[in-house]
Amino acid sequence: MTNDASTQNVALAGHLLDHYAGRIARSRRPYILGLSGLQGSGKSTLARVMKAEAESRGWPTDVLTLDDFYYPRSERETLAREVHPLLRTRGVPGTHEIELLLSVLAALPQASEKLPVTWPRFDKGRDTRVPPSRWPKVARPPKLVILEGWALGLRPQLQAALETPVNALERDDDPDCRWRHWVNKQLRAYQPLWRKLDALIVLQAPSWDVVRRWRGEQEEALLARKAPLAMDAEAMVRFLAHFERLSRHALTTLPALADSVVEYDDDRHVTGLAHA
Repeated sequence: MTNDASTQNVALAGHLLDHYAGRIARSRRPYILGLSGLQGSGKSTLARVMKAEAESRGWPTDVLTLDDFYYPRSERETLAREVHPLLRTRGVPGTHEIELLLSVLAALPQASEKLPVTWPRFDKGRDTRVPPSRWPKVARPPKLVILEGWALGLRPQLQAALETPVNALERDDDPDCRWRHWVNKQLRAYQPLWRKLDALIVLQAPSWDVVRRWRGEQEEALLARKAPLAMDAEAMVRFLAHFERLSRHALTTLPALADSVVEYDDDRHVTGLAHA
């Protein structure tokens, strides 16, 4: 991260926490703040900065990442066989263990040394969960929980919107729309999780094309480090095609559902911040 980006995140984290400080302080249970942003938008970095800033204010804080609740590769292989081959690829609704995430949120207010709360850690380089011995463990109730993820707050699309493919992957690998309809139906199961959020912050990218560039830059960095399973340009195009439909849907619908919207330009500079 450049110094400019780091300074921006510190300032943004402080402003957001200032805005929600009264509500966090008054809450008798952990305040759950959702941080929604498409791939490459910097939500994970911002969540870490917000955690550090919140704890400097005396608020014990935990960050949960929707990505950590992806099903292990073996379970996605089962989905690929039994439902649709495209479900081998992690990411879309239906590839997260939402019930586990809900159970973690329910347990955190009672976390203690005798009853610590743990949750998965997903290794994207190996495309599966790390061993449970390496999972995060919390032995005290948090004052603030930051839940970050690429699809947070998203509602299902209308059925009619599913009929026309948005890219070659949908056209060629899902010609009967079976995968699209299944994923859209699974998104309904995420709505109880969204209702747990006390507030939703959306990091708004300028466009889907910019999101693709941001995510490609991340993968180029992984390739340079020779990370396991790092994708070349062709593999990245196919991978992102799995997300395109719902990413475009998020770009057009999430700002109206958010409590706070942070607008970014093509280079991730903040150009606007609005609260509902």
